[in-house]
Amino acid sequence: MHLDLSEMTQLAPIFRELFKGYHVSRRDPELYAQLSNLQDQYRGLFKALGFELVCDTRGFYYFVPDLAAAQVNKTAQRLALFTFILVEHLADQGRDPVAVLDGGSLGRDELPSLLEKYRDLFLQAEVQTQEELEEKIMRRMTQLGFAAEEVGIYRFLPPMHRFLDVCLSVQQDRDLAASLHSALPLPAPVLIDEDSDERLLETDDPLDLAEFDEPLETEEQALARAIAEEKEHEA
Repeated sequence: MHLDLSEMTQLAPIFRELFKGYHVSRRDPELYAQLSNLQDQYRGLFKALGFELVCDTRGFYYFVPDLAAAQVNKTAQRLALFTFILVEHLADQGRDPVAVLDGGSLGRDELPSLLEKYRDLFLQAEVQTQEELEEKIMRRMTQLGFAAEEVGIYRFLPPMHRFLDVCLSVQQDRDLAASLHSALPLPAPVLIDEDSDERLLETDDPLDLAEFDEPLETEEQALARAIAEEKEHEA
């Protein structure tokens, strides 16, 4: 497929954001618009790098790198565990988790009680204080495009559906187990050592937790290589 790089005016910022694991959504109007308008061209270029550009119908783009052998990393484990905790917490309060995580918000003033209520689970994520919760989890969620920090609140963005889908799948399995009067309820997700080959959540979830690892190749090297390969192919 012929690529006209002159049309891809947002190539550098798009690649930079996707490459570091960020999820581009309508909150990023210029990047999102160009990805939508030139989706095939961007997909073809990124394919040369070994990345799959995914467009979720709920309104966001992200990379699924070819890292099948990569190990589960701490950041993804923490974000998945936090989402699980949040779903449980909201349900206990009588609030609809889907409504909150799909464009809703969580107040910063709710974090202390959340931390105290699920202290044992947060300890698995090496989170013991509100400062650590905001630094290791909330800040990473904003950096990766899952949430946006506003005055006194964290507002959740469409990419949160990736983690929410996993949690709802686990909850459905729990409901099924309960309906069958199972004596062995499904456990909450447990963080594992980075050297382990176990999955964080034992589901058929398409979320590849390894994709949040730091890339081995710099964005400049990868982009330059992709463009050079495309030009060589055209020649």
